[in-house]
Amino acid sequence: MKYLVRDKLLALGDDYWIEDERGRHAFLVDGKALRLRDTLELKDPDGRVLVTLRQKMFSLRDAMTIERDDRPLATVRRKRLSLLRNHFRVALADGTGLDVSGRVLDREFTVEYEDELLAHISRQWFHVRDTYAVNVVREDADPALLIAVAVCVIRMAEREREGD
Repeated sequence: MKYLVRDKLLALGDDYWIEDERGRHAFLVDGKALRLRDTLELKDPDGRVLVTLRQKMFSLRDAMTIERDDRPLATVRRKRLSLLRNHFRVALADGTGLDVSGRVLDREFTVEYEDELLAHISRQWFHVRDTYAVNVVREDADPALLIAVAVCVIRMAEREREGD
């Protein structure tokens, strides 16, 4: 299933819809303005919070946490000592992890679990510059988690670029 995300709307404090491939509202991203740290909520169309994304405040390396029901679900960090500039590691609460690699700032990257493709993030399907898709490949994968991971790594890569 492909989900459509419009990049230019990823500003802090903005709310925007992520649509499915049929053009229906699938997720609402609710940016929480006036917070000390970058915080977003990913909600279903009925307004229920599915996951919360938060920038970690006191961390040696830039990191974001993904929470479900106020419990940690995952922590996203740039992978240490990676020859690839855009390689992130997602440590899941159950002790496993996801690998994110590719050209994050170009919106061309993948999310894998144990070398198996879970999602492909790409602009190739769209002619509009500020639009990309999160294509969830496996039917048993958690789309909310994979979209949250994509949003986290893009925000982290953009913060890093702005810091350069």
